[in-house]
Amino acid sequence: MPKELRLNSRDLLVGPDRAPARAMLKAVGFTDEDLSRPIIGVANTWIEVMPCNFHLRRLSERVKAGIRAAGGTPIEYNTIAVSDGISMGTEGMKASLISREVIADSIELVARGHLFDGVVALSGCDKTIPGTVMALARLNLPSVMLYGGSIMPGRFQGHDVTIQDVFEAVGKHASGRMTNAELKDLEDHACPGPGACGGQFTANTMAIAFEFLGISPMGRNGVPAMDPRKDDVAFECGKMVMDLLKRDLDHAKSSRGNRWKMPLPRSRPPAARRMRCCICSPSRAKPISR
Repeated sequence: MPKELRLNSRDLLVGPDRAPARAMLKAVGFTDEDLSRPIIGVANTWIEVMPCNFHLRRLSERVKAGIRAAGGTPIEYNTIAVSDGISMGTEGMKASLISREVIADSIELVARGHLFDGVVALSGCDKTIPGTVMALARLNLPSVMLYGGSIMPGRFQGHDVTIQDVFEAVGKHASGRMTNAELKDLEDHACPGPGACGGQFTANTMAIAFEFLGISPMGRNGVPAMDPRKDDVAFECGKMVMDLLKRDLDHAKSSRGNRWKMPLPRSRPPAARRMRCCICSPSRAKPISR
């Protein structure tokens, strides 16, 4: 007899008395077959206000495809985000730390309220990374945090630049060492597309840390946002959460053992490649093809 994987969602969806719940889910496109599978929440921190999270809708589609391929039914939901980089130096920065709590609370509430069997959370910036992980830790379900990845470098006057160069350029401009035209040129080219701030700043640092804590699969957060391999990583994370569910692994259990070595992809900086080690992780991911 097949193992029952709907450890939570069966209470929401199974039996004659749950017909109203099934009827409402069918209204948005779910079928009887969909509702007979484990329900996996896909918590997305997509928002249009910053590059860090702007591409997460694309990645969430691949996560959902991976969940379906592994026998689950994904249900995507969204939460908020506040950009430190954009709000910095204004009254808006006061909203940043508070946003972390709202992110964590909202992800947890939706998952608890709809009795999800597992969760994949997509993060991209300084407060969505800890916010998603706080929610997953509280829920203690089979779950994975996928980081959207770093932005690619921009080009200015023949060399690579990041948002850090723009902040420094403000000082140069104030001291008369950069013209208005040069500052505008740098501003226009420093951030070429989606992804988190390009440097070992808060987002990329936390993304690496959570790989070593086993909340993200090793070597996957370091794949840049617009690297074609990122879609494969997202698909893999969808399949991975189903594997965790089948093996009955939540964060409390996985942190008590289950150590595997994970090879890092070459997209990682040299310093990160030297940090190979055994980690407490429920993931046994294979190297990303390159």
